[in-house]
Amino acid sequence: MSSSLVQYVVVRGDLLRLMNWSMGAVIAQACHASTAALHIYRDDANARAYTADIDRMHKVVLEANDEASVRELSTTLLNSSIDHKLWIEQPENYATCLATKPYPKQDIQKYFKNFKLFK
Repeated sequence: MSSSLVQYVVVRGDLLRLMNWSMGAVIAQACHASTAALHIYRDDANARAYTADIDRMHKVVLEANDEASVRELSTTLLNSSIDHKLWIEQPENYATCLATKPYPKQDIQKYFKNFKLFK
C-alpha cells in the first residue's frame, strides 16, 4: 500500500534566494516538517502503511515563493481537512515549510498543482 502513498513537502525558495540561508539549513526545514508530520499522525492508517515499508517511501518536494504562499497553502489544506504540519522556525517565528501526512496521491495532488519541484 505504501507505494501508492505520497507525502508532499513544500519549502520556501526565498530562504535560499533572498534570505541567504544555506542549502543545508533549508533541507533541515523540510526534514523537520516531514518528521513532525509523520510523528503527529503516527497512529493514522496511511502513516503506518507509509512507514511500514521504509525503503519505498515517496515524497514530492515542492517550492513555495515565500512565507505568505506557504501560509495560504496551509489555510487551504486546513479548510479541506487535509492533515499537515506547518513548520514554524524558532526563535524567528516564521513559517518555513509544510509537510502533509501521507495520502494517496490522487486525493491531494490538486492542492499542489501551482507549485514547482524544489530545485
